[in-house]
Amino acid sequence: MSLPDRERQIIQVHAAFIHRVVTSGQNPGRRAEFEQALKEAEANGWTDLVAAIRRIFAGRRDEGILKGLDEEDQTITRAILRGLQDPATLPDPNAKPDPALAAPGLAHMIQAAASGNVQALQIVSEMATQMSRAGGPMAHLAAVIRPLINGERDPDKLCKGMDSRTEQVVLGILEALAKDR
Repeated sequence: MSLPDRERQIIQVHAAFIHRVVTSGQNPGRRAEFEQALKEAEANGWTDLVAAIRRIFAGRRDEGILKGLDEEDQTITRAILRGLQDPATLPDPNAKPDPALAAPGLAHMIQAAASGNVQALQIVSEMATQMSRAGGPMAHLAAVIRPLINGERDPDKLCKGMDSRTEQVVLGILEALAKDR
């Protein structure tokens, strides 16, 4: 099954969580690990997602379980349901997200943050902080998030000093932002 790029990116970003929930949730001997994963998710503000996961592991499998979830939570929930049905569909918990797939998702979050969406701004800020901590090319990418939110669209200014891969991500973000107008 081929998923849209945005869904694939969300699943890749959360692969370790999805994998951990499915594998530990099905094994009574790993119940403490399962509960720890849910506790960590709740601490990160994923209360709606955790509630949906609890309903899944209580036996619900219908589409109604997605009601009230945002796009990211719905994508994670669907991946968990697919993983329970067919473990071969579980994402590789050690795979790194493809930066090329990140551009449309980042552009969407940047656009939402720029239009005043507080949740998007918080998420983008947290992502930028994590990228800054990673250092190197990720720190360069993090440094252009605020200017992008503030409306900067000049690729020469934004990409100054970046390696070619990071520059491609920024150009992909700019391309996606131009389409969202």
